[in-house]
Amino acid sequence: MNRYRKILLWLIITSPFFGLFLLVNLTSMGVFGDLPTFDQLENPKNNLATEIISEDGIVLGKYFFENRSSALYNEIPENLINAFISTEDVRFRNHSGIDGRALLRAIYGVLTGKSSSGGASTITQQLSKMLFTDKPSSGIDRVMQKLKEWIISGQLEKRYTKDEILTMYLNRFDWVNNAVGIKSASKVYFNKSPIDLNLSESAMLVGMLKNPSYYNPNRRIELTEGRRNIVLSQMNKYEVISDSLYDTLVQQPIVLNFKKASHNEGLAPYFREYFRGELKKWCSTHTKPNGTNYNAYTDGLKVYTTINSRLQQFAEEGLRTHISSLQKDFNNHWKGYTKAPYPDDFEWDQIDEIIDQGMRRSERYRKLKKAGKSKNEINSIFKKKVQMTLFSWDGEIDTLLSPRDSIKYNKFFIHSGMMSMDPKTGHVKAYVGGINYKHFKYDHVKIGKRQVGSTFKPFLYSLAMQEGYTPCL
Repeated sequence: MNRYRKILLWLIITSPFFGLFLLVNLTSMGVFGDLPTFDQLENPKNNLATEIISEDGIVLGKYFFENRSSALYNEIPENLINAFISTEDVRFRNHSGIDGRALLRAIYGVLTGKSSSGGASTITQQLSKMLFTDKPSSGIDRVMQKLKEWIISGQLEKRYTKDEILTMYLNRFDWVNNAVGIKSASKVYFNKSPIDLNLSESAMLVGMLKNPSYYNPNRRIELTEGRRNIVLSQMNKYEVISDSLYDTLVQQPIVLNFKKASHNEGLAPYFREYFRGELKKWCSTHTKPNGTNYNAYTDGLKVYTTINSRLQQFAEEGLRTHISSLQKDFNNHWKGYTKAPYPDDFEWDQIDEIIDQGMRRSERYRKLKKAGKSKNEINSIFKKKVQMTLFSWDGEIDTLLSPRDSIKYNKFFIHSGMMSMDPKTGHVKAYVGGINYKHFKYDHVKIGKRQVGSTFKPFLYSLAMQEGYTPCL
């Protein structure tokens, strides 16, 4: 009788392990949903931004759905790797994708109600979750997902080195603010390459891994500093940094050099917008090795242009300096005129038609028209004051103004464009399509019409000399 009791007791004790073993095997066989194929494991898909590069090697801007650029392992500083491992998975170098000690600790925490006992997910499991598992909709789905994470983690560990797994994770993570991957995050938050990050900056980015929206330094700098200090304390706990260095770093504030990635910002925005159309045409006629067309937003293309970044910067600064000075003279000229910036002999109906024309060309008008609004409804909406940001040469102005009045305001600005070309090769070296791309998208180089001006003189002078005139007159 005692023998049967012992057998029953052992069955009770071991049944959860047999059950777990059975579940894992059934999951690996695809019973609870498909697992990634061998090809998917070998080539996990990432959306990579296309980089537009100047002739002197400067990234002018990017085209992206996700602002992601891949970094190599040797481009990531050791202090960031140490911070990452110390905080997220201290035994990362020693386990094979699943940390048994951390798993038992997490189970103990669930059974005893001690949530502070820590989680069990390894860096490899977190990577497999990002790459290959969907968000669960129920508790059962969460269990199935965890089983899939274990299996995928084991497969990732077989196919990749520890350094490759770390790099894949850091290239995949979204640090919010259009900063996907460590290369973009370093540029967006600190305006530098990953390898140039100091220890405090690395600790901040690692701290954001827990919840990047919550620990967003642009919104909650004090919470972000607190989270950074936890990362530093983990590094100190595992003797990666000394007590004295820890004491020094936790007292230092986070110093951001925030540069949010945007199609409106950076060098040569008008050129980049013009070139976007040309690149999309190229993509529609060129295929990748798998037979599909290239995608300008996801395939990580590197496009080298003839634009010179130094000349481009000089051109933008020169146009800005000259036109802003002319704008002051222009404003002074129209002071006191009731119909400014239109001549006094203009009728008010003519002026209203010019404003109406600007209204009909606006994106706001097109959206309202598409939404089925009547002409009277649209006119009423355009006369209602709303919060908006306006351009000025002294900086943006946040104000309350009606869209119609904003059109009147913007009619006062002088616009210009310029393009510089190497006459020997025809290579475009600088391209400035307007005074401010964010507020005025109209490209005065590509689209704007202009008088022929002095470009007509060679034709006129040639004809004159053919008729017997001398250039010496």
